[in-house]
Amino acid sequence: MHFARFGLKFDYPDSWSVAPDTDDVDTPAVTAQAPDGGFWSVSVHPAGADPARLAQAVSRQMQEEYRDLDTEAASDDVAGLLLSGFDFNFYCLDLTNTAQVRALATPTATYVLFCQAEDREWDRISPVFAAMTATFVRSLS
Repeated sequence: MHFARFGLKFDYPDSWSVAPDTDDVDTPAVTAQAPDGGFWSVSVHPAGADPARLAQAVSRQMQEEYRDLDTEAASDDVAGLLLSGFDFNFYCLDLTNTAQVRALATPTATYVLFCQAEDREWDRISPVFAAMTATFVRSLS
């Protein structure tokens, strides 16, 4: 399937649901959710917003929510663009989970991408998250 609204474009699996978040007109966002509960989201911030500060804000929010959060700085090169942020490991409802936040600045906007899944699902779903991120990043050029 293909999503294209708010200037956001990406491909996602047929079995997933997509929910735009239009509550904040200044920061449009959309979340794609897998049938098993994992999810991938992207939000748009104004051009000039510092991607490192946005990723750090997500990290602080995760630290407030999950007491035993393990955080590691991380980055990915996607289609020649550097996305930087953090990887997270934590317990939620007695299950281990993995999440990632990556941020990317372009001349027209700054984007924050976030994905999360239970660890039993992570190995299977993380390549899907990576493919979704790649289609999104490619759509920016």
